[in-house]
Amino acid sequence: MEKLFEITERLHAIYHKILLDTPEEQLFEIPPNHNNHLFWNIAHVLVTEQSLFYRLSNLTPRLDMELIKKYSKGTFPEGGVAPEDIKSVSEALPLTPKWVREDYEKGIFKSFNPYTTSTGVTLNSVEEAISFNLVHLGLHYGTILSMKKQLKASA
Repeated sequence: MEKLFEITERLHAIYHKILLDTPEEQLFEIPPNHNNHLFWNIAHVLVTEQSLFYRLSNLTPRLDMELIKKYSKGTFPEGGVAPEDIKSVSEALPLTPKWVREDYEKGIFKSFNPYTTSTGVTLNSVEEAISFNLVHLGLHYGTILSMKKQLKASA
């Protein structure tokens, strides 16, 4: 598990750097052939973790439920992004992997509701969810890199 936590922390650091280093107008621009923007992808991976780990374990997520609802699977950018959402995501990116590690080590993930992902993988434990989360983080990282390339080409 230690290596999975390390990889998650590293990927969160990458996402955080993208959030901080990308010009604001690019963060919220939806490139051609996409239905969301860079910020949505970053917020989405953050809130998905909360659902995979906490909600499927019948626990209260450590992020605000309104943020989770806005960026969960099946949502799309609607209107502008509230400054408090940007602040919340930016502050949470470096913290959430540490929270999950601490909570895991405390043993709070006692139960888990099996969940089949959109890729057809059934998760039966929080350990499986933590492993699968790396796939999800990688998938959206690839999407973000593709979107950044498109945005740079159109600038």
